[in-house]
Amino acid sequence: MKLPRALPVFAVVATLAACSPAPEREPLRKQAEEPVAASPTEKPTKERRPFTIAFGGDVHFEGALRGRLASPRTALGPISNVLRKADLAMVNLETAVTTGGTPAPGKQFTFRAPSSAFTALKAAGVDVASMANNHGMDYMDGGLADTLAAIKSSKFPVVGIGADAAQAFRPYRRTVNGNRVAVIGATQVMDAEFIQSWTATADKGGLASAKNEGALLKAVRQARKNSDTVIVHLHWGTELQKCPNEAQLSLAPKLVEAGADVVVGGHAHILLGSGYLDDAYVNYGMGNFVFYNSNPATTGRTGVLTLTINGRKILKDAWTPATIQGGLPVPMTGSARTQAVTDWKELRSCAGLAARP
Repeated sequence: MKLPRALPVFAVVATLAACSPAPEREPLRKQAEEPVAASPTEKPTKERRPFTIAFGGDVHFEGALRGRLASPRTALGPISNVLRKADLAMVNLETAVTTGGTPAPGKQFTFRAPSSAFTALKAAGVDVASMANNHGMDYMDGGLADTLAAIKSSKFPVVGIGADAAQAFRPYRRTVNGNRVAVIGATQVMDAEFIQSWTATADKGGLASAKNEGALLKAVRQARKNSDTVIVHLHWGTELQKCPNEAQLSLAPKLVEAGADVVVGGHAHILLGSGYLDDAYVNYGMGNFVFYNSNPATTGRTGVLTLTINGRKILKDAWTPATIQGGLPVPMTGSARTQAVTDWKELRSCAGLAARP
């Protein structure tokens, strides 16, 4: 595979080490894109058409945002209009969904929200959320039980969390414009003292952990077998660090080689670079989205990433910049919007990503 552009030396080493033994992507891509001729007795396969998927960053309903849940349709504010325009929309739900449970001992910030959070996301146009993050089990096992019950009763699609590892790594599946889409969620970030207790295993509930790279890569390879588009949503990065860290730079090419077409994530509270890694598309940081605390110059910068996709081809990326005001992302307009898009594109300079395939 081609090496990502403008990588620092340590990242080049990591990328080469991760990629050198891997098989070529091209045969997989051809298998996914070349239609199989129908026999005289079979009906022709419905032709695929491009679809769009919109991504927002980290969402919780703490503090003043809790009151937003009383009006689900407007709970996410004006950004909902952008989310609804896409064929699919996804965010990272960075909170336990419970009114009980026990706060994680010693944790400075613990987030929780009632099950109406799922109602609000759905009303805002969100189709699926990942809960694989360092706040998904903030209220420990009791909160996890409540979260899983809320997911089941609401029937809202959630990835990255489950009653066991199989469920936590299970992809969300949807056919859009003839494209069989699979979305997997996992977290590379967990507080050291909670890694064991929060990680889903064969016989214990918890989060899909990207620290178990073998399990994550296996899930991607399995999804690749019967999907046209494979998307991996990750919680990763270093808080307030503008460029991707070594763990991100190591994992991204492994996911691409395993068959991921899109890798998107967040955690750093700020925006990081987006672009192409070979033919795949990688976003290293979506930043805050619906978040009670923000600095207008840094953590308050946000937006919606919309990708246009057909099968394994990422045809187009578009950035709708926004600023967080009163905890909600408000789309920018005029010259400020134009400058924000330019600034967003420049973030890829230290991410080793390209502007086009």
